[in-house]
Amino acid sequence: MYAACQVSIAPMRAQASDKSEMVSQLLFGETVEVFDQKENWSFVTGNWDGYSGWVDAKQLKRLTPSEYETYSQHQSMNLSLVEGLMAADHFIPLTLGAVLPHFDGLRCQLGDQAFQFSGPVVTAGQVPAESSWIVKIARRYLHAPYLWGGRSPFGIDCSGLTQMVYKMAGIKLLRDASQQVTQGRPVDFMELCQPGDLAFFDNGRGDIGHVGIILPDCHVIHASGKVRIDKLDHFGIFNKEQKRYTHQLRIVKRLIEDDTNNLPANTTSESVVEDEMLNQTALFD
Repeated sequence: MYAACQVSIAPMRAQASDKSEMVSQLLFGETVEVFDQKENWSFVTGNWDGYSGWVDAKQLKRLTPSEYETYSQHQSMNLSLVEGLMAADHFIPLTLGAVLPHFDGLRCQLGDQAFQFSGPVVTAGQVPAESSWIVKIARRYLHAPYLWGGRSPFGIDCSGLTQMVYKMAGIKLLRDASQQVTQGRPVDFMELCQPGDLAFFDNGRGDIGHVGIILPDCHVIHASGKVRIDKLDHFGIFNKEQKRYTHQLRIVKRLIEDDTNNLPANTTSESVVEDEMLNQTALFD
């Protein structure tokens, strides 16, 4: 059985209970395959990332196999932080990255329900997966609060941020940082990084637990408390407010083409040298 999210944001939970941990979210129009039913809950696997969890069945719209195939192949997405989707008698607030099924430039349709949409739209695969586009989309999430399992501007986690930004560039990222690190090709030296690369950080025990998107001029955008921009060097993320390194860099991966038009993201400057020298004896304390 197949379905699509028919509400603004649907929590995906570890167990079939509203009290259970939220492991991820579905945004409007995102499609899933349903593998199990338990009372009012459906155990689903997302089409985009293969992530599984329990979703309240009332928040899903059942699809035919042909509808599921069509919706999954054509990913037109809302490009505004929040935009209204207008039905005949109500509005649905869509967040950045929500999917517009069967969008024709003015209308979309989910099952037998038709909607009008007048906001900006991006279609996966039609925008070049370039550094400048990834950086532009990532900055739209600035100051979004951190939320474990979140994938929207109203609450997002580190891997949810990277996944949604790359989704709007037509690139499929897995859901968790520990999964995303298996994708792409490694960048051997920080000096060779470019904007749009993914920086992964470990927890001190060798496990990947954090990810961010590299920006120009030795910075990284990541979700930690909120979506924020911090300095990045070969040690990791340096938080100027706390005057310490908060995340230890493990590896950088590239999923887009090499950008020959831009300088590397990690250019040397006096401020970077000062940051690297500051409290190096107490890194990550």
